[in-house]
Amino acid sequence: MKDIIFDFEYFVPKTVEEALKLLSQYEEGECKVIAGGQSLIILMKQKLLTPKYLIDIKGLSDLDYIKLDDKQGLRIGALATHRSIEKSPVTQNGFSVLAEMEQNISSVETRNWGTIGGNVCHGDPGGDPVPVLIALNAKLKMTSLSGERTIDVENFTLDYFETALRHDELLAEIQIPSIPPNTGVKFTKFSQIAGDYATASVAVLITLDKNEICDNVRIALGSVGTASTRAKKAEEILKGKKISDDLLAEAGKIASEEASPTTDAEVSEEYKRELVRVLVKRVGREALERAKKA
Repeated sequence: MKDIIFDFEYFVPKTVEEALKLLSQYEEGECKVIAGGQSLIILMKQKLLTPKYLIDIKGLSDLDYIKLDDKQGLRIGALATHRSIEKSPVTQNGFSVLAEMEQNISSVETRNWGTIGGNVCHGDPGGDPVPVLIALNAKLKMTSLSGERTIDVENFTLDYFETALRHDELLAEIQIPSIPPNTGVKFTKFSQIAGDYATASVAVLITLDKNEICDNVRIALGSVGTASTRAKKAEEILKGKKISDDLLAEAGKIASEEASPTTDAEVSEEYKRELVRVLVKRVGREALERAKKA
């Protein structure tokens, strides 16, 4: 019985509207949406989820795109694969931090099939995309039969594997504003095995004014709490100042205190806080250098 998945009814809608109609028919918990299925199938095999109905949206091409608009910025459909984001000229040329992040997600096979939307909706605080999206000030567009709504990505994940997505909604699109001039963005994760989930991760965005004073900064932390979050107190250390190594070290210290890690089977809470302290300084320095060259 260990590896047996309980019976379920399987649907393959041909349109987004058809998928939404199916979702609206069932109660919360009865039905699950599957895209790449990289995480969902594992949870079903472990009996942590036993949905009666699965709605497979992988074939909905309307949600699979990467588009750049001069006014609206970058738009990524929820079903865009990790590999397509990694290899897209749009991300490589204008949003390179996304392509760099994707290169270190699991294996090429996983990236070829797994979707960005599935990763975000899974709600795992150890996932790589969300800290980067937080640093980029991204929004998520969700759709249901009653209409559409958007939410800041930093407010989307509520707890371990719990998100703000309602049971009758689909994540449709990730919206990333254009990156301002003189801005650098960098993401790094620490993991014990290359491509594995992060023990801790940090994404930093820094925008400089003409005098190289920090005009804007966003620091996102991953895998050191129940959800990826911003280190807002650490950001305040850098805003309005000419960033130095000493300031970055102070921001790292403050960020390590803002984090909410717990001891797990691999490392201690103290070790994760030390990782945050070191990574914020290191990643902040790299983002600063990129901002100066942008």
